[in-house]
Amino acid sequence: MNSTTSSIAPSPSLAEQAAANLRHPLALALLALTFSTGTVDAVSYLGLGHVFTANMTGNVVLLGFGIARAGGLPIVAPIVSTVAFVLGAGVGGVLARRLADRHRIHIAYTLGLEAALLAGATILAAASHPHPATLAADGTIAFMAAGMGIRNATVRRLAVPDLTTTVLTLTITGLAADSTIAGGTGKGTLRRSSAVVAMLAGAISGALMLRTGLTLPLAFAAVLALATCLAYVYVQRGS
Repeated sequence: MNSTTSSIAPSPSLAEQAAANLRHPLALALLALTFSTGTVDAVSYLGLGHVFTANMTGNVVLLGFGIARAGGLPIVAPIVSTVAFVLGAGVGGVLARRLADRHRIHIAYTLGLEAALLAGATILAAASHPHPATLAADGTIAFMAAGMGIRNATVRRLAVPDLTTTVLTLTITGLAADSTIAGGTGKGTLRRSSAVVAMLAGAISGALMLRTGLTLPLAFAAVLALATCLAYVYVQRGS
């Protein structure tokens, strides 16, 4: 009896299922959000004055350059972005703990909040047409960064390998280090490559949409977050 029970392999976790199959609903949702990251950072970096709202590694580096008065880079905007991101991540952490056993509701809340904050950024941008280093620009940055903070805390709890939606450093490292050329098995190549392509495509799309102004790419990111939320919650309704 005991030997029979011990021989049964445990069911794979949701993260393991998503990592093993890119067609899994969670993997598809995370890739969609990775795409939106490229769009969001295109808006903040190209349209709001050389600041990131999703990629905090780059943001901290840019802040350091600004403090050193190098390249005319800003100081206030990266600080606003980082503080808003931290606050958003804090909210995301609270939701992750309180809703840990209710996955579908957890995703609905967090992606719904992200969509709402991006919608707020869209409305503010449409109403004020912000230029870099203005109060309106800082407000838009704050809305965007808070949404990204909530999402990052959520994705951190989901813990799907290589699908962090905002950071590609370790993803690209794994892609090279585990490649067959480097003597590895090549496992995870498709997942990692898909994440890189998704963010690249999102950045290109964001930069192109930005030619019309800030409103279109921000509205697109908000709609994409909402659509991802609704689609994933619908698919998971029976889980």
